[in-house]
Amino acid sequence: MVRITCLCGRIGLTIEKRPAFINACNCTLCSKTGAHWAYLHPREVRVEGATQSYCREDKDDPAAEIQFCGRCGSTTHFTLSASAVSRFGNGMMGVNMRLADERDLAGIELRYPDGRSWSGTGDVGYVRAPRIIGQDASSG
Repeated sequence: MVRITCLCGRIGLTIEKRPAFINACNCTLCSKTGAHWAYLHPREVRVEGATQSYCREDKDDPAAEIQFCGRCGSTTHFTLSASAVSRFGNGMMGVNMRLADERDLAGIELRYPDGRSWSGTGDVGYVRAPRIIGQDASSG
C-alpha cells in the first residue's frame, strides 16, 4: 500500500497495491502538470478530499480529466473524461507518483515514453531506457 498527499495535505490518495511501473512522459500535459503516472483501476485507489479538475481545451475529445488540489495546486491524479468512459469503460485512472516518498517506490520501473512525438496511434517510443527507482545510475 502507498499513501500520497498533495503539498498542503488537503488531498490524500491511498493506493492498495504498488504499481508495476510508472511513466515519466514528456508530452505537454505530463510535462506541464509535473506528473509521473501510475495507471491503476479506480477500485484500487481511495481519494480523500475534494479536488478541482481541468480538462484540456486544445483537444477535440480529451480522454483525461486532471484532478488537483484547489489550495496548493498539486496535480494528484487523473480520471477518464465522460467521453472516454463511454467508449472504453471506467477501468483506469492515473495517480501522480511524484507526490510519493521515493522510498515507497523503490524497486518500481520508471519508464520514459516519448509522448511528445507520439502520433496518437500505434506503439509509443521511449526517449531513454527505463530505470529502477532506488538504484543509482551506475547500477541500473
